[in-house]
Amino acid sequence: MLTRAFKLSLPTVQTTSVIFASPHSGREYPRAFLRKSVLDELAIRSSEDAFMDMIVNSAPSCGAPLLLARMPRAFLDLNRSCDEMDPAVVEGVRQVTHNPRISSGLGVVPRVVSNGRAIYRGKLKMAEAQARLADYWHPYHNQLASLVRETRRDFGEAILIDCHSMPHEAVDAIAQKGLLRPEVVLGDRFGASAEGGIVDRIEQIFLDAGLRVSRNAPFAGAYTTQQYGRPSQNQHAVQIEIDRALYMNELRVRPNGNFDNFRAIMTRIIAELSDIGRKKVSMAAE
Repeated sequence: MLTRAFKLSLPTVQTTSVIFASPHSGREYPRAFLRKSVLDELAIRSSEDAFMDMIVNSAPSCGAPLLLARMPRAFLDLNRSCDEMDPAVVEGVRQVTHNPRISSGLGVVPRVVSNGRAIYRGKLKMAEAQARLADYWHPYHNQLASLVRETRRDFGEAILIDCHSMPHEAVDAIAQKGLLRPEVVLGDRFGASAEGGIVDRIEQIFLDAGLRVSRNAPFAGAYTTQQYGRPSQNQHAVQIEIDRALYMNELRVRPNGNFDNFRAIMTRIIAELSDIGRKKVSMAAE
């Protein structure tokens, strides 16, 4: 299914309770948006999870649904609540109590991209911000909620894997402490959004693939894990952040020489992640 808000790729038959989503890999930049921005077409892509849609596109062949955003994160952040409006970028928004995401310019309508670079010269009208929510945010989350609800109905559980990428320097603080730099960060909101056993298995799959993994540092999960993670209701959500340097040139926003190799590794990982849902469903049926 292709709409202007998202692309949904469904398997011929869904055989697993695992669902994959990528809310930040959209790269359809409206011309009107680019005209309003003070950034060039390369700089504005710096907050995009570039090529993550290509990295995870084998999910439907593994029996799992795959939901991909089409609009870019700089335009609208689907991993934020629709209420997280920034008064510094949208006219008429009331000053809210301290919210670190809004304060840093990363509300649902972002004010900045990576390294705090401003997207606009001034503010957007409230009507434009509301139109973005109506046209893109609500359709995406309505579809995601439907996938989670239907999967839990059919399989007795749902495991949402929210796929992201992180700048290589995002884990510099960890490396500076003398610890090994993680290449993958799993976020389960410190156990609040997913059953520990499921996160253990996800971690082991990445470790077995030769990747270094950390949990909840520096990314513990944001709106999606908070909204859809309900372990007590057999509904789990885990955020996965992957170091962009593994497969792309961040400055030029291009695949690097390791792209095909890493994509092959991820294809095997996605198959094993999908098996988590299959095996649990199979055991429940016995």
